Amino acid sequence: MLVRVMQMRKIKTKGFEKMEKREQMNIVVVGHVDHGKSTVIGRLLADTGSLPEGKLEQVKAMCSRNARPFEYAFLLDALKDEQAQGITIDTARCFFKTAKRDYIIIDAPGHVEFLKNMVTGAARAEAALLVIDAKEGIQENSRRHGYLVSMLGISQVVVLVNKMDLVDWDSKYYQSIVSEYSQFLVKLGVEPAEFIPVSAREGENIANHSKRASWYAGPNVLQVIDGFRKGDIPEKKPLRFPVQDVYKFTELGDDRRIIAGTVESGTVSVGDEIVFLPSGKKSEIKTVEMFNSPQRTKAGPGNAIGFTLRDELYIKRGELMCKPQEESSVGKRFRANIFWMGRSPLIKNKKYKLKIAASRTSLRLVDVVSCIDATDLNTITGKQQLDRHDVAECVLETTRPIAFDKVEDIECTARFVIVDGYDIAGGGIITEALKSDTSITTEHVVRRENHWDSGLVKLSERENVFGHKAKFILLSGDSSCITVAKKLERKLFDAGFNAHYLSIENLEEGMDSDVLDSLDKRDEMVRRLGELARILTGSGQIFITASSNLDRYDIEILKDLNKPNEIMTINIGNDDKFMINYRESYQDNDFIVSDIYSKLVEESIIPDYSI
Repeated sequence: MLVRVMQMRKIKTKGFEKMEKREQMNIVVVGHVDHGKSTVIGRLLADTGSLPEGKLEQVKAMCSRNARPFEYAFLLDALKDEQAQGITIDTARCFFKTAKRDYIIIDAPGHVEFLKNMVTGAARAEAALLVIDAKEGIQENSRRHGYLVSMLGISQVVVLVNKMDLVDWDSKYYQSIVSEYSQFLVKLGVEPAEFIPVSAREGENIANHSKRASWYAGPNVLQVIDGFRKGDIPEKKPLRFPVQDVYKFTELGDDRRIIAGTVESGTVSVGDEIVFLPSGKKSEIKTVEMFNSPQRTKAGPGNAIGFTLRDELYIKRGELMCKPQEESSVGKRFRANIFWMGRSPLIKNKKYKLKIAASRTSLRLVDVVSCIDATDLNTITGKQQLDRHDVAECVLETTRPIAFDKVEDIECTARFVIVDGYDIAGGGIITEALKSDTSITTEHVVRRENHWDSGLVKLSERENVFGHKAKFILLSGDSSCITVAKKLERKLFDAGFNAHYLSIENLEEGMDSDVLDSLDKRDEMVRRLGELARILTGSGQIFITASSNLDRYDIEILKDLNKPNEIMTINIGNDDKFMINYRESYQDNDFIVSDIYSKLVEESIIPDYSI
């Protein structure tokens, strides 16, 4: 008996392993409302034997009890309110398989009000079935969905001319749709694999060949689906590991700092050299960590996993781990295709939130390159905002640099969503990284300085009275930087200079936490600090502050905001990207204070006789 049980387990294990090795593909089904998308999917599930046992009979019995005609769409539209309304509101995922591969198929909403859900559903699709009602013909959303499929980078498309039974399988309806929609898709750069006349309700040309369409000699739906090609194998693509969080363990002598997330593409092994972007920090993989799992030395696509590093680096959530020879783009400005779904328009100079991979940052619209009417692909000229359901090519800019790829290279780090307030209001793909001599911050500084209303006392007069020049001194690094900053203030004050230390926590306490989330709060803290530094250095003071969690991009923003006055940046730790860097954090604080004091003398900020 025991041997038999072990044999059964072995068989199950082998079957599971075999199933795991089967090829898998994501397909999205789109189309205008009531054109039969859900019915197509329901038929695919039924005709491939992929339904749970008894499910078909259960739904048929339910329809009989309620005196309703049976619809294959009911296999998907499980929610009662969806069945009552007769439309698919949310994106449904289901699974079926053929002899060739396993499929995850997505039923996306067709109603114009639910286009947001459609974009969400199509985000990870590798191919698309676009359903058009033979009798009703091409509708507004048929065109809009075609554009969305193209915009999301889905090049494999098959058009199903559905409900042919309603037109008695008259080929002229089919030919009319083929002619008109082919011309439309060609403009989008999409070449459909096939136009298939089908009747999803009757199961014609879905898993078999219809005898009623003798004039059609092409493949059925299942044959076309199996003919779709898989994209590049994720394992062979460059490593992309968005950092979702960093966990620090302290109990029982455990000092691990585990960087957690999911490998989106590529592979990484113990000993591999890696780089985090946009910070540029480098290290080497020390261990691969996975909860309740045997020891591993390698991770690949789809693995939700953690890593420890040879070096103890301060890594933030949202960074992208890559290999040095396979780095993504890093920048603040890029060109993108956007579909806007927000009730309020996307306008210039308003702050939005960008979500790409695990990164979250503030974003603004720089320019609308072209806006396209998705129903006929006519270009709307001169438009400088996006209204609801507009599709456009735009230039966007983030407050701080982010790591990203172009959609043609790696899709997972090229697709993004835009949040307006608390709602996802838009989605898109990055098509090009852009360089710019200006930025949101520099443009703000130019406007601010052009309108700066100075008093009658010149800065040079203040220097003569105070006996020193103005300076913004920013210390960062490990926690000792705060102690150094306070001691530096004391030393300068005792020497007779007008120095003031400000704790960043004082700024944070003055922020409205109920209004600002953690991302906005951080950006606002940096902005306020920069504006305050400009005011205090403009008054001739030596302004000192310190923080242990500023990155080099925060410091670049502070440098810009403090203009036209200068900033001295000091790091206590092991980051060499600062003006002054003390690599050993355990050095005596008084030594560092004296050394900074001496450098202020060298730069003629304070007179040399004061030493």
